[in-house]
Amino acid sequence: MDFRIQIHNAVADIGREAWDACASPFGDPFLSFDFLDACEASGSAVPEQGWAGRHLSLVDETGRVLGVMPLWLKGHSQGEYVFDHSWADAYQRAGGRYYPKLLSAVPFTPVTGPRFLAHPDADAAPVRQALLQGAIALTEQLGVSSLHVNFPTEGDWTAMGEAGLLLRQDMQFVWRNDGYATFEDFLTALSANRRKTIRRERREAQAGLDIRVLTGSDIAETHWDAFFAFYMDTGARKWGRPYLTRDFFSRIGATMADRIALVMAFRDGVAIAGALNLIGRDALYGRQWGALEEVPFLHFELCYYQAIDLAISRGLSRVEAGAQGQHKIARGYLPSPVYSAHFIADPALRAPVARYLDGERPAVAAEIDAITAELSPFRRPD
Repeated sequence: MDFRIQIHNAVADIGREAWDACASPFGDPFLSFDFLDACEASGSAVPEQGWAGRHLSLVDETGRVLGVMPLWLKGHSQGEYVFDHSWADAYQRAGGRYYPKLLSAVPFTPVTGPRFLAHPDADAAPVRQALLQGAIALTEQLGVSSLHVNFPTEGDWTAMGEAGLLLRQDMQFVWRNDGYATFEDFLTALSANRRKTIRRERREAQAGLDIRVLTGSDIAETHWDAFFAFYMDTGARKWGRPYLTRDFFSRIGATMADRIALVMAFRDGVAIAGALNLIGRDALYGRQWGALEEVPFLHFELCYYQAIDLAISRGLSRVEAGAQGQHKIARGYLPSPVYSAHFIADPALRAPVARYLDGERPAVAAEIDAITAELSPFRRPD
């Protein structure tokens, strides 16, 4: 390939047309120009917040963009969901400087997807190789400690391992659509006790509330005002400082409304809770949630059961409900592996991290198998 790598401080510098020509074929809303530009233009993922864009484009001799890679120079490890704080602490105690580092990921979003986005007219494998080598070269050029690629596809993960990166594995909980026509069809696949419990939880959560799923032009700025209040309340309690600005939600509402499902609960016409989902080509992605009133089981209803209902109605194959939360298992969300890959420049740090990951990967795989075998809510075969 006759090409060159270019570095950009914002996805806007690459442009919607060039970026989406590479990203759109994957059908991943988080990789769209509109989502990533909203992160940056809203002041959510910006240098002042520890997210400095260093996005890569692969350009041929005519100036056509053959591939792109979302890439950030990070001043901390917040908002990543692949936890390397212990690596940073150990390196810094030994006299090293862990931050800044380079990260390829979607800001604040632990969702699996491609990280090397090739134009449909280009051969994906050499584009991936060129972008990966470009990211490694940038790591070395900047003199930073490391490059991290979080939540790549399994194929990208494997290829990065073959290229010498250190491989890490974790798990998330995913609901899978086994050809269900209705929510009741899904319940039929569960054990009798789980069916009874979920029906009770849904009754109690819905009592006295008006629950609506809003998408497209149904979503108004007043809904975003309410949702942002929920988000700020939850974020302040869980993280100390919420990541996303109010402007972020207006931006995605203006440019991505048809790819958003906002589940809102109202009492006497007043919004009291909400959950944000993004709609992909074959998946529903649960994101933020919050509530200003304590209602038993409302979290499960808005985040899990309403998402299952929506996925079934749209014929989507799965619901990805984000990081952590073994309570999801009892609601039909089973463990599934997720991945990350790491280039660590200093051998003094790389070697102990490699040893740690060599033990962590099989332990995670064994835990996935054990949870599936022992805790699955689905009926056992006769």
